[in-house]
Amino acid sequence: MYNTIIMPVDVFEMELSDKAVRHAEFLAQSEGIIHLMHVLPRSGNLTMHRFAMDVRRFEEHLFQEAQTRLNTMIEHFNISPERIKTHVRFGTVRDCVNALANELDADVVVIGSRNPSITTHLLGSNASSVIRHAHIPVFVIR
Repeated sequence: MYNTIIMPVDVFEMELSDKAVRHAEFLAQSEGIIHLMHVLPRSGNLTMHRFAMDVRRFEEHLFQEAQTRLNTMIEHFNISPERIKTHVRFGTVRDCVNALANELDADVVVIGSRNPSITTHLLGSNASSVIRHAHIPVFVIR
Protein backbone atom coordinates (compact mmCIF):
# COMPACT_ATOMS: atom_id res chain seq x y z
CA MET A 1 0.00 0.00 0.00
CA TYR A 2 2.60 2.54 1.16
CA ASN A 3 6.34 2.23 0.68
CA THR A 4 7.65 4.63 3.32
CA ILE A 5 5.77 5.12 6.58
CA ILE A 6 6.89 7.43 9.38
CA MET A 7 5.66 6.54 12.84
CA PRO A 8 6.56 9.03 15.58
CA VAL A 9 6.45 7.36 18.98
CA ASP A 10 7.06 8.33 22.57
CA VAL A 11 9.31 5.57 23.84
CA PHE A 12 8.62 6.65 27.39
CA GLU A 13 4.85 6.03 26.88
CA MET A 14 4.81 2.86 24.80
CA GLU A 15 1.14 2.00 25.41
CA LEU A 16 0.17 4.99 23.27
CA SER A 17 1.70 3.29 20.23
CA ASP A 18 0.19 -0.21 20.48
CA LYS A 19 -2.79 0.46 18.20
CA ALA A 20 -0.70 2.57 15.85
CA VAL A 21 1.71 -0.38 15.39
CA ARG A 22 -1.07 -2.53 13.90
CA HIS A 23 -2.17 0.23 11.55
CA ALA A 24 1.37 0.91 10.37
CA GLU A 25 1.84 -2.82 9.70
CA PHE A 26 -1.36 -2.92 7.68
CA LEU A 27 -0.35 0.11 5.62
CA ALA A 28 3.11 -1.33 4.98
CA GLN A 29 1.64 -4.60 3.63
CA SER A 30 4.37 -6.82 2.18
CA GLU A 31 6.90 -4.25 0.95
CA GLY A 32 6.65 -1.02 2.93
CA ILE A 33 9.27 0.22 5.35
CA ILE A 34 8.28 1.68 8.71
CA HIS A 35 10.47 4.42 10.17
CA LEU A 36 10.01 4.63 13.94
CA MET A 37 11.03 8.03 15.24
CA HIS A 38 11.38 9.40 18.74
CA VAL A 39 11.93 13.13 19.24
CA LEU A 40 13.78 14.50 22.24
CA PRO A 41 13.53 18.15 23.28
CA ARG A 42 16.65 20.18 22.61
CA SER A 43 18.07 21.69 25.78
CA GLY A 44 20.71 23.73 23.96
CA ASN A 45 19.09 27.00 24.95
CA LEU A 46 20.88 27.00 28.29
CA THR A 47 23.26 29.93 28.48
CA MET A 48 25.17 28.80 31.53
CA HIS A 49 28.41 27.51 30.08
CA ARG A 50 29.49 25.67 33.22
CA PHE A 51 26.53 23.31 32.83
CA ALA A 52 27.06 22.70 29.12
CA MET A 53 29.02 19.46 29.61
CA ASP A 54 26.38 18.07 31.99
CA VAL A 55 23.64 18.97 29.53
CA ARG A 56 25.50 17.23 26.70
CA ARG A 57 25.99 14.10 28.81
CA PHE A 58 22.33 14.13 29.76
CA GLU A 59 21.28 14.48 26.10
CA GLU A 60 23.61 11.62 25.13
CA HIS A 61 22.08 9.44 27.86
CA LEU A 62 18.55 10.27 26.69
CA PHE A 63 19.55 9.58 23.08
CA GLN A 64 20.98 6.14 23.96
CA GLU A 65 17.96 5.26 26.11
CA ALA A 66 15.53 6.28 23.35
CA GLN A 67 17.48 4.25 20.78
CA THR A 68 17.44 1.19 23.06
CA ARG A 69 13.69 1.51 23.60
CA LEU A 70 13.05 1.94 19.86
CA ASN A 71 15.03 -1.23 19.19
CA THR A 72 12.90 -3.03 21.81
CA MET A 73 9.74 -1.70 20.16
CA ILE A 74 10.66 -3.46 16.91
CA GLU A 75 9.72 -6.72 18.64
CA HIS A 76 6.09 -5.51 18.84
CA PHE A 77 5.74 -5.67 15.07
CA ASN A 78 4.70 -8.76 13.14
CA ILE A 79 6.80 -7.87 10.13
CA SER A 80 10.46 -8.49 9.38
CA PRO A 81 12.79 -6.36 11.54
CA GLU A 82 14.73 -5.47 8.40
CA ARG A 83 11.70 -3.44 7.27
CA ILE A 84 11.75 -1.26 10.39
CA LYS A 85 14.22 1.60 10.75
CA THR A 86 14.74 3.73 13.83
CA HIS A 87 15.49 7.44 14.18
CA VAL A 88 16.13 9.56 17.26
CA ARG A 89 16.10 13.31 16.69
CA PHE A 90 16.29 16.47 18.77
CA GLY A 91 13.74 19.22 18.22
CA THR A 92 9.95 19.37 17.99
CA VAL A 93 7.85 16.45 16.79
CA ARG A 94 6.27 18.60 14.07
CA ASP A 95 9.57 19.79 12.63
CA CYS A 96 11.31 16.43 12.89
CA VAL A 97 8.42 14.58 11.21
CA ASN A 98 8.43 17.05 8.33
CA ALA A 99 12.21 16.92 7.97
CA LEU A 100 12.26 13.11 7.94
CA ALA A 101 9.34 13.02 5.51
CA ASN A 102 11.29 15.24 3.14
CA GLU A 103 14.52 13.25 3.57
CA LEU A 104 12.83 9.92 2.88
CA ASP A 105 10.21 11.15 0.42
CA ALA A 106 7.73 9.46 2.77
CA ASP A 107 4.21 8.47 1.77
CA VAL A 108 2.35 8.74 5.08
CA VAL A 109 2.62 9.40 8.83
CA VAL A 110 0.96 7.15 11.41
CA ILE A 111 0.75 8.67 14.89
CA GLY A 112 -0.99 7.59 18.09
CA SER A 113 -3.02 10.10 20.08
CA ARG A 114 -4.58 10.25 23.51
CA ASN A 115 -5.34 12.63 26.37
CA PRO A 116 -6.93 15.29 24.20
CA SER A 117 -7.94 18.62 25.61
CA ILE A 118 -10.28 21.29 24.35
CA THR A 119 -7.30 23.30 23.10
CA THR A 120 -6.17 20.50 20.79
CA HIS A 121 -9.67 19.77 19.50
CA LEU A 122 -9.88 16.09 20.46
CA LEU A 123 -6.33 15.23 19.40
CA GLY A 124 -3.11 15.10 21.39
CA SER A 125 -0.96 18.18 21.03
CA ASN A 126 1.77 16.40 19.02
CA ALA A 127 -0.72 14.75 16.67
CA SER A 128 -2.54 18.05 16.21
CA SER A 129 0.67 19.88 15.39
CA VAL A 130 1.83 17.19 12.96
CA ILE A 131 -1.52 17.30 11.12
CA ARG A 132 -1.48 21.08 10.79
CA HIS A 133 2.01 21.20 9.31
CA ALA A 134 2.42 17.92 7.42
CA HIS A 135 2.76 17.88 3.66
CA ILE A 136 1.77 14.22 3.39
CA PRO A 137 -1.27 12.25 4.66
CA VAL A 138 -1.42 11.63 8.42
CA PHE A 139 -3.32 8.80 10.10
CA VAL A 140 -4.13 9.53 13.75
CA ILE A 141 -4.82 6.36 15.71
CA ARG A 142 -6.72 6.49 18.99
